[in-house]
Amino acid sequence: MICRLLGVPHADVPEIRGWTDEIIASVDLTPGSDEEGRRATGLEARQAMGAYLGDLADKRRDDPADDMLSALVHDSGPDGPLTKTELMATATLLLIAGHETTVNLITNGVLTLLRRPAAFRQLREHPELMPGAVEELLRYEPPVHLLPQRTPLADVEVSDVTIPRGVPLILVLASGNRDPRRFDHPDRFDPARQDNQHFGFGSGVHNCFGAPLARLEAQLALRAALPRIEGFQLTEDPPPYRRSPILRGPRHLRIERVSGP
Repeated sequence: MICRLLGVPHADVPEIRGWTDEIIASVDLTPGSDEEGRRATGLEARQAMGAYLGDLADKRRDDPADDMLSALVHDSGPDGPLTKTELMATATLLLIAGHETTVNLITNGVLTLLRRPAAFRQLREHPELMPGAVEELLRYEPPVHLLPQRTPLADVEVSDVTIPRGVPLILVLASGNRDPRRFDHPDRFDPARQDNQHFGFGSGVHNCFGAPLARLEAQLALRAALPRIEGFQLTEDPPPYRRSPILRGPRHLRIERVSGP
């Protein structure tokens, strides 16, 4: 979906996915693994993706199409047009953030519902609950578990602790989403939960501007998936997860049809 919006040819989507996998793997935390090698491979993948998108932007400069990349290339903006480096960086961020997180959200949703037959039946019988169920998934099993790069611009008081200005912070959003002081029964998945002010899309000035698209994609994908996976079960639980401290989602989700009587 995000490749289509940006204007990446369909034939190149597998290559984009491969680069993304290498970039995400570069922050793998597997003990005893080749950390330097992963980082080098991830940097090469990021550079390759940026160069690809930069070349595609150059083509759109002379031959614009009805896509987001053409709009970025030809938008002068209040501070002037984006440089090629800015275009490459922006498009790379949009591609990775625009599909990796949504893929994990959808997969986490299927996993959560297969584990909970009652919630599965509830959504099959009441599809109007799907928008709220997606919000609950963003709270209960968010695709982004933490944000490693935040710095306060002033001293901040949190629970009688002073966080000094300029100190680097790691914000564990997934932990906040399970705060019992904010949510009743926080470890329970409830598709009909009300007052669900979660951190699934960040907050404040850092709130994800792709949130409306991600919500719509997840709602449509899960609505389409539920009738097709009814009568199936997981073949392994838990499934193998990607070893990323930031992004949470299974590497794959294997299922099989439940045998009849």
